[in-house]
Amino acid sequence: MDVRHLDMLRELGALGSVTAVAERLQLTPSAVSQQLRQLQRQVGVPLAERSGRRLVLTEAGHTLAKAAEQVGVALAGVDRVAAELAGRPVGRVSVAAFNSAALAFFPRLLRAHAQGSCPEVELTDEDVPQAQFAPLATAVDVVIAHRLDHTPPWPGSVSALPLLHEPLDVAVPSGHPLAGRDWLDPDDVADQPWITTHDGFPLLATLDAVGAVAGRRIVRAHRVNEFSIAAALVREGAGLAFIPRWTAPRPDGVVLIPLRGGALRHVDALFRPERAQRPAVQAVLRLLVALAAEIRGASEASD
Repeated sequence: MDVRHLDMLRELGALGSVTAVAERLQLTPSAVSQQLRQLQRQVGVPLAERSGRRLVLTEAGHTLAKAAEQVGVALAGVDRVAAELAGRPVGRVSVAAFNSAALAFFPRLLRAHAQGSCPEVELTDEDVPQAQFAPLATAVDVVIAHRLDHTPPWPGSVSALPLLHEPLDVAVPSGHPLAGRDWLDPDDVADQPWITTHDGFPLLATLDAVGAVAGRRIVRAHRVNEFSIAAALVREGAGLAFIPRWTAPRPDGVVLIPLRGGALRHVDALFRPERAQRPAVQAVLRLLVALAAEIRGASEASD
């Protein structure tokens, strides 16, 4: 069985289309289709099926992809040993993150590298819907991603290292009648206009839950994904918004108030298991955990 065919199957499970796999592997779609058909003939059972506009793995496909993951881990371990024996440099580590996490983690990673406590890193900001974070890990060593408590867990194609379980507070203008409250209930905010994210991003579901508890339809006045822009709109009286407590800078002219019952998001580092065989990736993952504690501590100390 060709290891390259197994890699293609894993990519298909993560990306959902032959075209996307071909682009990622720099092959033609026909070449990818041909090699996947060859793998299926060897196995003797269907490995993928169409679901709407996507190709998804069958149960047999998922089982084989999981076994292929272990092959990838073993081969990565061999490469690591060979690199150590040859004295080759470990190379740089690519890290992607959504916007507020990039703002919190990226400068700290660069400072750590300058001080000699972190491998060289290649940084990319990626503001994508939750379902698109795991596929990024096919091309990036470490993906800093976020999801809310009530949204689906990360797929089995990636490993997840918890970094933060971050509260999302309600941002109101400092002169607003609600600004002096210690807590807010859904009833307090359901009749206010809101600045929320674009479709596909998890904060929309949180806002829908607020409306469901209050029994009223939430007015979505503006759609902005960048928290600093949302905070600026809040300051101007355009509406309320959810702002993360630790990873986003404290906005001037805006008060952050917890929502009773809590709105929380998981900030996790996603990676393919075979990439974690590299000592440089292991070092970055350890550092991210330490930096997450630093980020939380710095924010709490300023309260």
